[in-house]
Amino acid sequence: MWSWHFYERRKPVRVRRSELTCPGNSMKMMTKAAEGNADWVMFDLEDTVPPAEKEKSRDLVAEALNTLDFKGKVRAFRPNNLRSQYWYEDIIKVVSKAGKNLDIIVIPKIYGPEEIVAVDQLLTQLERKLGLEVGKIGLEVLIETAQAVVRLKEICSASPRLEALIFGVADFSASIGAREMKKDQHINFLYVKQAVVIHAKAFGLDAIDCVTLDFKDTEATRRDAEWAAKFGFDGKWVIHPAQIDIVNEVFTPSDEDIKRSLKIIEEYRKVEKEKGAWALAIDGEMVDAATIRVEFKKLLSAKKAGKLQKLEIPKDVFEGVEFEISF
Repeated sequence: MWSWHFYERRKPVRVRRSELTCPGNSMKMMTKAAEGNADWVMFDLEDTVPPAEKEKSRDLVAEALNTLDFKGKVRAFRPNNLRSQYWYEDIIKVVSKAGKNLDIIVIPKIYGPEEIVAVDQLLTQLERKLGLEVGKIGLEVLIETAQAVVRLKEICSASPRLEALIFGVADFSASIGAREMKKDQHINFLYVKQAVVIHAKAFGLDAIDCVTLDFKDTEATRRDAEWAAKFGFDGKWVIHPAQIDIVNEVFTPSDEDIKRSLKIIEEYRKVEKEKGAWALAIDGEMVDAATIRVEFKKLLSAKKAGKLQKLEIPKDVFEGVEFEISF
């Protein structure tokens, strides 16, 4: 298949149980987010920042990325959408000032792959100009328009920078004219949630479920997270610190899951050493290289939760993997 990309990128394996968003015009809130328990934090320049504060918030986001201690979290920011007058300067100014301390850019309200290509090309030029590794900064995209849903296949193959799809329930509801977005998300948005998961997994991407809008309702947060995990999502978008621990707990593998992952990896490595890359059956389930990547991601989540030491995981369990691991 023809590709316009002129760089290679080894896609990191990141833990994304909880993705916390906070306003980019508040250093207090960004500091609290960096200190919290979320796996991933995103400083927002879009919906949570009023027009009068968008330009000055770019400097604040860059300052936060450069000065805060993120304790190993994935660091991200969200520019304004590509149909706005702000997006390209959002990216240019934040990346120019803080690109070395940035992991991910989240593109909101996309309609198709051409928007991802535009951001990719802009980033490539910036990285070259700034002396950063080309392809260093990854992308996540918010699926929150009807147009994006019908073009998911094209979106997923638009850039090697792409690492995850996020379902955005609020703007998607507006896009299709839905009247209810708080209750029964797993029923009312079943089609789009499954479409996001299926396309993400088909292209080796993570899938992140939408927010539970009533952040004070802890039962709703847990219920939505449990359904998301059953659907195959890798994590959940959160908008308040009170949601983080609940979501992390739901998406952390159980002790039995961890033991099974270790068994699969051990058996696979035995066959790999004897025969090279191979597929084999373990407990009636086919295991191959793609399966191993999934099992490693489970162990990374367990490591984040502090469960590896508890189960006495071998120290060399992450050695020799063929992909980059990011904690």
